Amino acid sequence: MDAAYWTGAQLSTEELHGEQQFVTLLYERLDALREQAEDAVEVTAGQSGTGRQARVERDITVAEQSGRVSSLNAVESGLCFGRIDLADHTTHHIGRIGIRRDDEERTPLLIDWRAPVARPFYLATGFEPMGLRRRRHLTTQGRRVTGLHDEIMDLTDTRRTGYEDPDADAVLLAALNSARTGRMADIVQTIQAEQDRVIRAPYRGVLVVEGGPGTGKTAVALHRAAYLLYAHRERLARRAVLIVGPNPAFLGYIGEVLPSLGETGVLLATTGELFPGVRAVGTDSPAAAEVKGRLAMAKVLAEEVADRQSLPRPTLEIRHEDHGTLVLDRETAAEARQRARETGLPHNLARPTFAFRVIDALTAQLAERIGADPEGGPNLLSPADVVQLGKEVATSREVHAAIESLWPTLTPQRLVADFLAAPWRLDARDAAAVRRSGIRTGADAPIDWTPADVPLLDEAAELLGEDNSAAVAAAALERQEQIAYAQGVLELSYGSRTQEFEDEDESEVLAAHDVIDAERFAERHEEADTRSAAERAAADRTWAFGHIVVDEAQELSAMAWRLLMRRCPSRSMTLVGDPAQTGDAAGCDSWQRILEPYVGTRWELSRLGVNYRTPAEIMEVAAEVRRLTDPLFEPPRSVRSTGTAPLVRAVAPGLMARTAAELVAESAGSAAGSAAGSAEGPSAEGRPGEGRLAVIAPPGLVPALGAELPDASWGGAPDLTRPVVVLDPRQAKGLEFDTVVVVDPEGILDGSPRGANDLYVALTRTTQRLAIVRNAEVPSRLKSASGTGAADAEAPDGA
Repeated sequence: MDAAYWTGAQLSTEELHGEQQFVTLLYERLDALREQAEDAVEVTAGQSGTGRQARVERDITVAEQSGRVSSLNAVESGLCFGRIDLADHTTHHIGRIGIRRDDEERTPLLIDWRAPVARPFYLATGFEPMGLRRRRHLTTQGRRVTGLHDEIMDLTDTRRTGYEDPDADAVLLAALNSARTGRMADIVQTIQAEQDRVIRAPYRGVLVVEGGPGTGKTAVALHRAAYLLYAHRERLARRAVLIVGPNPAFLGYIGEVLPSLGETGVLLATTGELFPGVRAVGTDSPAAAEVKGRLAMAKVLAEEVADRQSLPRPTLEIRHEDHGTLVLDRETAAEARQRARETGLPHNLARPTFAFRVIDALTAQLAERIGADPEGGPNLLSPADVVQLGKEVATSREVHAAIESLWPTLTPQRLVADFLAAPWRLDARDAAAVRRSGIRTGADAPIDWTPADVPLLDEAAELLGEDNSAAVAAAALERQEQIAYAQGVLELSYGSRTQEFEDEDESEVLAAHDVIDAERFAERHEEADTRSAAERAAADRTWAFGHIVVDEAQELSAMAWRLLMRRCPSRSMTLVGDPAQTGDAAGCDSWQRILEPYVGTRWELSRLGVNYRTPAEIMEVAAEVRRLTDPLFEPPRSVRSTGTAPLVRAVAPGLMARTAAELVAESAGSAAGSAAGSAEGPSAEGRPGEGRLAVIAPPGLVPALGAELPDASWGGAPDLTRPVVVLDPRQAKGLEFDTVVVVDPEGILDGSPRGANDLYVALTRTTQRLAIVRNAEVPSRLKSASGTGAADAEAPDGA
């Protein structure tokens, strides 16, 4: 070898060794921080203080330090992934969190990727270097640096390291080609310029992020949540951030992204999980979900509540134990109802006004009966007598029963259950769609609530309100008792001081009551809520979040949007979606129609136009599906081309499930062969055949496919970490796999009013390979799936 080779090889080794030393130092510091937090948990948990204040302080400290340990554990993988060398020869290493040296100056050791100084790592180009000489990507495996990739920003800088690569997209393409794990990975190392602009967009207002399949919408939204928590920590940590996803499987799929970025205090939920105390595990028909999602349901429920505020027909007789029967006429009840409605309060909170007016009227009736002067003179009862009669009326069980019959105390569950049992306000077709048999009218017994029921429950809760006057009164009484107890403690303290210092100048000695009064003393001994903001928000229907991120936002119904807007009065939201993928009949394909009732025109649209997931050959097949309903449709531009067209097999209807199983087995065999040939190390990651496979089919075919694939996960909550899963198109929304087998595309097309959108979703879930198993007895509406223009394979024997 010549001298130039040896010089370059030696330089490369020194560079790698230097980065390894730095990364080792980073992990030593990370271990020290984690050990400090773990010690704090152990020491604090072992403290022997038994007072209420001591217990509260102990619990808070343990919770805070335990959360810190969890965050430090989550960011360990890929802790440092980049370095920027500035023109002034300053160097910054970029990582998942910020870490400082343990010195007096607390100098930065690792820069948080969200810090302003780190932004050139994502935005700098050769045309606009943003003050950089060089950008370096570090590849690590565990705590070992396995590779470096340098990009030269300043071409006048002659220094070379041996790791320069003219392909600026090499790191991105390596990440895109890596095998999937069944859990979404963060993109913190490969954030692109268009994505960075969305991530760091201003906090206030509504930002809509629209993009086709594979454009990174979900990843961008999650990194935006992490960025906002960094940039507005105090505000958002107090109010919490809510991430809304389309289904529990999707939330499980994205659940590790934010922890890997050091953020664990975020609430992830579906709309079906946003009514505390209700688990929406039931399933609606598409027609029922569409009806329940209409904005008109708000008016229907309001009318249901108004109907519960009834009047006597024409009178209501109320037996009184001592004075015969009282009569409540329609006119008196109508006047009481009008007074209650004029308060503008929700139903349950307006009920006392109605009750008081009725009680006053019945008391006057009773007083007139008892105290009437036979000779026509003034009433013989004194004001005190009338007050006593009023108390008797107010405590009468019969009177309370009468008031309850006219203005009942209602729960959201009871109101909605009654409506679903007898939806007579709807026309016959809609009523048949939403009617639920087996619900006992007026009962609060548990039922299988569906996700589409939850916005109705939330609307009902707003209409009804919660009369918590009794709880407030009880809390006030307990508070007074605590103050009285504290006052007694302070008085004892004063007495003991007087005896101890009776011969000295008391003005020189301070006792407890000299520096704190009884009320503040009581406050210090109240139980504190040690739950995180996210945990408290999950239990409080009226919680106002600091920011809400909605993924697959185009799927939400008008009623679901009413629910979410209540949860965020500040209207600080990030909405992520693609109208071309709208599958739910209750969904909305117009951002303006969604947002105008709440924010008018005060929202911003940002479009992502690059497809990082789906190869160009597969994307063209998917685009053909969309052009069935939108001839002018243009898909997002794919950054990759594999040169391999989708595989198509046309078989008899009864053989589609078996053929899909054979394709899965072929893929598994390919994976085994690929794994056998990759023993030399991690460089083989992402080879064809590795990763995860999904079979996507119409809902009616999923059980048959599950039977043909006994090792696959399928059903209501499939395990996405399994090598093979069987899904319907709605379950596949937002997910990605290395290989996808789409079964019966024509069945998906015809399966719903938005079948073309559903098939578009199914075809765009893959990062590498696509196979299509179609019904040979049904003419294909797609040229690419008809046996021409695609990699057509012979059907198996017997097809």
